[in-house]
Amino acid sequence: MVAAVPAHIAIIMDGNGRWATRRYMPRVAGHAKGVEAVRTTVEACAERGVKYLTLFAFSSENWRRPADEVSLLMRLFVTALEREVARMHANGIRLKVVGDLSRFDARLQEKIANAMATTANNPGLTLTICANYGGRWDILQAMQKLVAQEGAAADITEEALARHLSMAYAPEPDLFIRTGGEERISNFLLWQLAYAELYFTDTYWPDFDGAALDAAIASYQQRERRFGRTSEQLVETRKAS
Repeated sequence: MVAAVPAHIAIIMDGNGRWATRRYMPRVAGHAKGVEAVRTTVEACAERGVKYLTLFAFSSENWRRPADEVSLLMRLFVTALEREVARMHANGIRLKVVGDLSRFDARLQEKIANAMATTANNPGLTLTICANYGGRWDILQAMQKLVAQEGAAADITEEALARHLSMAYAPEPDLFIRTGGEERISNFLLWQLAYAELYFTDTYWPDFDGAALDAAIASYQQRERRFGRTSEQLVETRKAS
């Protein structure tokens, strides 16, 4: 039996600044190189049959970084949208951007909206960029929408709440990857990662390539995903199918 490729991969792209610092380069160089790694990873996921790829590009906590670095990240975001959307559209990739986008300037918000509209009906890989996103924010905004819609607390269920999460259009991630050597999920997809397989690598994001992706997928394929059941139950389920 061919080992399954995860349908949905979520990645925290960590280590851009440290990648640059180790090369005696400004942090901006690491972020710019990281954009190239995004392109490589998107192409690699599409080639391997991954259906959903979600990237943590800018967290709600990243506003705490030095102002010049935040400004640079915003410019890189605009530039990436200008350069990459046509390529993604030509390759059938659907782009989604989730998070509290109200804090971005009007120009960036317009480019995001145009990019999503352009690629909305594409049938290939769905690439989600989480920008000014936080897992706690996501759960809170979902709860606020649910309460406004349902009213009484008795009507609140997990299923109802999940329908209001910012990524309700996608299945929950099968595989979570964090580059850069840190081993935490850092307020990323707190609800959605409940049953994801976690994979941590010391590789800095600018060096993450197809081979690094394959190593993560190979680790995922060696794991038994029980979702609360026993191994024996899984064996019986496979026999029955």
